[in-house]
Amino acid sequence: MTPAAPAGRLPASIWALGFVSLLMDVSSELIHSLLPVFMVSVLGVSMLTVGLLEGAAEATALFVKVFSGTLSDWWGKRKPLALLGYGLGAATKPLFALATSVDPVITARLLDRVGKGLRGAPRDALIADITPEAQRGAAFGLRQSLDTVGAFLGPILAIVFMLLWANDIRTVFWVAVIPAVLCVALLAFGVSEPERPAGQPRINPLRRDNLRRLKGPFWNVAVFGGCFTLARFSEAFLVLRAQGGGLPMAWVPAVLIAMNMVFAAAAYPLGSLADRVSHRSLLSAGMVLLILADLCLAYAAHGPLFWLGIVLWGLHMAATQGLLAAMVADTAPADLRGTAYGLFNLVCALALLVASALAGWLWDRSGPSATFVTGAALAMASLLLLWLTPHRR
Repeated sequence: MTPAAPAGRLPASIWALGFVSLLMDVSSELIHSLLPVFMVSVLGVSMLTVGLLEGAAEATALFVKVFSGTLSDWWGKRKPLALLGYGLGAATKPLFALATSVDPVITARLLDRVGKGLRGAPRDALIADITPEAQRGAAFGLRQSLDTVGAFLGPILAIVFMLLWANDIRTVFWVAVIPAVLCVALLAFGVSEPERPAGQPRINPLRRDNLRRLKGPFWNVAVFGGCFTLARFSEAFLVLRAQGGGLPMAWVPAVLIAMNMVFAAAAYPLGSLADRVSHRSLLSAGMVLLILADLCLAYAAHGPLFWLGIVLWGLHMAATQGLLAAMVADTAPADLRGTAYGLFNLVCALALLVASALAGWLWDRSGPSATFVTGAALAMASLLLLWLTPHRR
């Protein structure tokens, strides 16, 4: 077993996993902060196509988590599957740089998300395995915070390289390979995994009697997570909203920089707060922030109101993402955590596919304001559902 951390300190492997996430997000956001604009402006695809691709890509990642999480429970090992997932994500990065049409971009995007799906549930279950129960909110908040640092460092580097290399997107995509390789090396040599307790038998997580051990509180979390995801469509639409407001292509990644800087700064303190306060109250605050963000973005594509919407979007992510992950760990048996994360993400996958397709269809048909107003309405419905659901700390 991994040696226990001193009281009040998180285990070293949690920090290592946080920096693994940071490096992969730097790599991914170097590409993804420019990809929607590249597809629309250079390849000439429609907003509906962007919405369908983003929804399908993220849904693919979440769907694969079902199988990777279940396999990690049966195998009793999390790290090898996480390593495979991060390795596949790193291997897809050169495909974006080599692509000359939309088809290779779609292939690379989907394969990249398969890698994300392979690593997601085992990594989250590994965090829950390593961390003392009283520190889970802080642990998930820390990983989310470091992940989000990478999510704004990537767009910052994208802006710098686009200005430096006169909008040469392909060269920027090649640079993204470097942090992806470093990420895989850090996971391989910097993270220790607890051994399966001696004599503990392997279980089949998909047997009916094992699935019955996932009780009502877990399914309440899963249903709310799906409703929440339905209200929160792909961040590609934030980037395209800014471009529609006149932001030059080289500066479009600034949208994700601003949002992720807020997200990174607030995720760890709000994760720690989740260990001490009502989960319902913190999730409610996150939903209110999402409603306000959608309304700001519905009525402004530039100026102070637009940037306020971006800040509020980052705050709502910080208040909810790590907390939902910790709630899954709290409501699932230890030997079924991988399966629980997989099922939770399957529900979210279906919701995200619908949300992104709906957002793209509304944008093409009625304009961006209709997309964000609909998001606010769905967030209000999710908030109502939260307060109608039986509460469990």
